[in-house]
Amino acid sequence: MQQDSTPYFIDLEEEKREILKRYRNLLSLWKPKSELERKQFRKAFYFAVEAHKDMRRKSGEPYVFHPIEVARLCVEEIGLGTTSVIAALLHDVVEDTSYTLHDIEVMFGEKVARITDGLTKIKGFVDTQPASMQAENFRKILITLSDDIRVILIKLADRLHNMRTLDSLPKEKQLKIASETQVLYAPLAHRLGLYAIKSELEDLAFKYTEPEIYNSISQKIEETEKERNRFISKFIYPIKKSLILQELNCRISTRVKSVFSIWEKMRKKEIPFEEVFDVFAIRIIIDTTIENEKIDCWRAYAILTDHYRPNNSRLRDWISLPKANGYEALHTTVMSHNGSWVEVQIRSDRMDEIAEKGYAAHWKYKEPGDNETGLDEWLKKAKEMLDSEDVNDALAFVDDFKLNLYSEEIYVYSPKGKFISLPAGSSALDFAYNIHSEIGNNSIGAKVNHRLVPLNYKLKSGDQVEIITSSKQKPKEEWLNFVVTAKARSNIREKIKEENRKLVTEGKLKLKQILLETNKEKAEFNLPKFQEFCGVASREELHLRIAAGTVGADEVRAYLRSQGKDGLFDFLLRPFIRSRNTGVSGEDQKLISKIHENPGSLLLKDNINEINYEIASCCQPIPGDDVIGLLSKTEKIEIHRTNCKFAIQFMSKHGEQIVKAKWKPTEKIGFLCGLKITGIDKKGLVSETATIISEQHNLNIRSYHMETNGEVFKGIVMIYVINTQNLKELISSLKKVKGIISVTRINELGEKNPLLS
Repeated sequence: MQQDSTPYFIDLEEEKREILKRYRNLLSLWKPKSELERKQFRKAFYFAVEAHKDMRRKSGEPYVFHPIEVARLCVEEIGLGTTSVIAALLHDVVEDTSYTLHDIEVMFGEKVARITDGLTKIKGFVDTQPASMQAENFRKILITLSDDIRVILIKLADRLHNMRTLDSLPKEKQLKIASETQVLYAPLAHRLGLYAIKSELEDLAFKYTEPEIYNSISQKIEETEKERNRFISKFIYPIKKSLILQELNCRISTRVKSVFSIWEKMRKKEIPFEEVFDVFAIRIIIDTTIENEKIDCWRAYAILTDHYRPNNSRLRDWISLPKANGYEALHTTVMSHNGSWVEVQIRSDRMDEIAEKGYAAHWKYKEPGDNETGLDEWLKKAKEMLDSEDVNDALAFVDDFKLNLYSEEIYVYSPKGKFISLPAGSSALDFAYNIHSEIGNNSIGAKVNHRLVPLNYKLKSGDQVEIITSSKQKPKEEWLNFVVTAKARSNIREKIKEENRKLVTEGKLKLKQILLETNKEKAEFNLPKFQEFCGVASREELHLRIAAGTVGADEVRAYLRSQGKDGLFDFLLRPFIRSRNTGVSGEDQKLISKIHENPGSLLLKDNINEINYEIASCCQPIPGDDVIGLLSKTEKIEIHRTNCKFAIQFMSKHGEQIVKAKWKPTEKIGFLCGLKITGIDKKGLVSETATIISEQHNLNIRSYHMETNGEVFKGIVMIYVINTQNLKELISSLKKVKGIISVTRINELGEKNPLLS
């Protein structure tokens, strides 16, 4: 919620006219089916207006504009019905006003009250809270998947409108909300089939985490619009003519890819905007019956390939095998008249509505008695996971669940031919856990296409899988390294915890017995000091080692000798808690207390060198980069670039540990930075580039690594720069060298060496 009490100049009459205009617009979009529905809608609308009459958003506009807009999104972009529209109008009433849930139930019925209650319970997720509480609240959001999915759909509409109006919030709040959106909400929209909302959420989050890149790509899309439209008109003309001759009633539209998806392609393939061939996609949408849609889509494909040659490796048949979120279409890529590849999507009107409106449309077309779709199966799996997950490990839960939100699917078969969908990258062990948790726990191997393979074997679409089990097998820690499904990870963790609990008890008993045998004349034993003596990180790990026999009587005797001949110890088996010397100074402690009392209030200006901070090694920010401070577990502030992958993940979970950071303008320290250089190899190239760096720009080189493959070279140079302007000038000079094709900054130094990729 963006609520504020700041005084503004208010034209009440103009606001009343605007509210009435929005009421009529919403009514025209929704079109109630009966007079009773119209009356309920009118009552909910004016109830929301009255409840929020004295509230305003940070932008200064009446707060009621927000629930009205959320209701409009629910109708126009998701396709929800009466109950959802009313709940959307009322979704902030219980949280932000004196009205109760009982009031809502009396006035609007039990269904609306239940959805409003679900929305109220998860409201706190966007507020400043400890990480575990944020994760637990996201868990509450997901639990509503099994209660009433309309809660999630309304919540996504709520998040979309908040993202559209994020400009009025301070920067650190923008980054926190954008990070949550990128990490959690956009993937959730994707999984529920809301592609339009997912793409907009990604773009809006990207706008705040990478403003320069976002604006640059947006500008290039706008600049190439006229040329793109001319190309599209020429491309679709022969197809449209043939479709009409074949009496296929259809329309052809164009969709420009989202800024974020274009950037992802540029980043992964290390290419400029101009080399992204699928900046847009052509859609052929056929008006046909459900009975004929499959054959009509393939007829359209045949007509398309009569005119343009397809790339067979790029054909995707999601009509025969729909995606897990219900998406159906034919995708292909064809060579156009000017030598460029064009992506074409073919689907029916029904498929198009499901693609745009996701779960709501999927449910609309489902008939009683229909088989479960991939989306139904995914929701069932999500419910199973939510019901069985250990609530005390909420952060691990959120991390696991995210794995299954964005992943593509593969399709495999059981020995009896049962069709099973799994995330891409799944192992044979993931398949085992998908069948049943006990089969997973007892797995020792698998047969894939009748060939014996290990449990870590990566499955491919079309594989037939049989699991081999043994009652003596138990889950192992290393299994977590090769499973990708949330169900497998949560089951393995739970079994390991269960086994460890038994071993810890066994270890405690063993230690007690050793002390009775070894320490007959000694009545005291300092367990924390013994743990430190053994070099073990935790008490649990110590007992596990004792149970395993790697720590025993010899270590106890050695420890007792190290304490002196008198053997003065604390208490027998008493679990002491030692005070920890964190190495934090008094001034730093005041700073940390200030952050905890008022998160995000600290502005790191000229005193940036006077506090306990460090430059993050993962993204290596330099002066001029947009940066943010993150308060780590060691109570030290880590300075990250705002687009750092780790920082985005951290901010999505630890909103209360974000600290505003700013570079000291007079800073003249050299900061380590990496550049990747590619081009055509020639004699003296290394010497020439080194001269430019060292002499022309007066920068120190830490390392220079170069590899050639034929005539092509890739080089990684690590240098010390003063700021981003310094770096931009260097990159500009290097690009002028004959033979060099590209010079790019390495954003994530923690990633594997790009030369090896």
